Amino acid sequence: MSETGTMTRRERVLKLFSGEKVDRPPCFSGMGNVTTAGLGQFGYKFAALHSDAKMMADAAAQTYRLTGFECGVVPFDLCVEAQALGCEINVYAHVDDILYPTIKQKIAHNEEEMGAITVPADFVKRGRIPLVKEALRLLKADIGGEVAVGSYVLGPFTLAGQIMELNDLLKLSFKKPDKVGKLLDTLADAIILCAQEFVEAGADYITVREMGATSDVLSPRVFKSLILPYLKKIFGAIKSHSVLHVCGKTNDIAGFMVESGATAISVDQKNDVAETRKKIGNALLFGNYDPYNVLVSGTTEVVRQAVRKCVEDGVDAVWPGCDIWPTVPVENIKAMLDEVTNYRR
Repeated sequence: MSETGTMTRRERVLKLFSGEKVDRPPCFSGMGNVTTAGLGQFGYKFAALHSDAKMMADAAAQTYRLTGFECGVVPFDLCVEAQALGCEINVYAHVDDILYPTIKQKIAHNEEEMGAITVPADFVKRGRIPLVKEALRLLKADIGGEVAVGSYVLGPFTLAGQIMELNDLLKLSFKKPDKVGKLLDTLADAIILCAQEFVEAGADYITVREMGATSDVLSPRVFKSLILPYLKKIFGAIKSHSVLHVCGKTNDIAGFMVESGATAISVDQKNDVAETRKKIGNALLFGNYDPYNVLVSGTTEVVRQAVRKCVEDGVDAVWPGCDIWPTVPVENIKAMLDEVTNYRR
């Protein structure tokens, strides 16, 4: 895969994270970007990826090899930490369709059980944490000399919504924030352990995905008082480049996101990037094209228009608003890379 620009793909991403000048915005992600086109070249089924380290690494590397997308990222689902904490998951192993793993059995069903949650002493050896570590090692050995390798963990509020009913969590967040805060503090410890394992295995950057704490659900005041302290704890402990991603309407919390201590913040298509840029100054801002309605369903020209708008609005990296759906046309990712390579503000 030929380079595009005066820097290598890996150099461009790592220099950006380090605050150095880059030749152009990189085009990468810290979230899932596996493609069915890539799976077809191996004969892999999507459901099998989540339980096999080599298949996971192969699928992640193939997106870069097919399209030039400037990263490799594992895992592909959002259940790794919850499973290690004791939740039962369903990976839909016998289904041919694209279905992401889901939580089949939660571990907290009421306020009392929520208060009793602890991090198991062998947490990092449980569930699929060792499998993701092995996938990261394989991915780093395969393409780590060419592109940056990323991984992700959930934010504490989002993870809380995985291990207990979200409606109960939201009610308690308003009625008993101190008890919810105690849970988030415990989960932050688990997230830190998981992130440290992934960095040790070779991740160049970690994305903390706090999707559940969007302003669509929580007010900026609640984000600041209930969510931000535990994000600060996590980012203070992650010894690598890091990104905080929050879905939905984030203009009113963008300043708090920067305050979390993440190296960069990531926003989705609901964010007014030009407005956010004014609020956060020179802080690293990644975003914010629609990964489905633009990249998967749009024409190549729609993709190019979205990329131009991202750059014009002031992003430091062209980055999707969430996971890229696997059926994405390869030509659309190539068009995105071509546009960001050749376009100048």
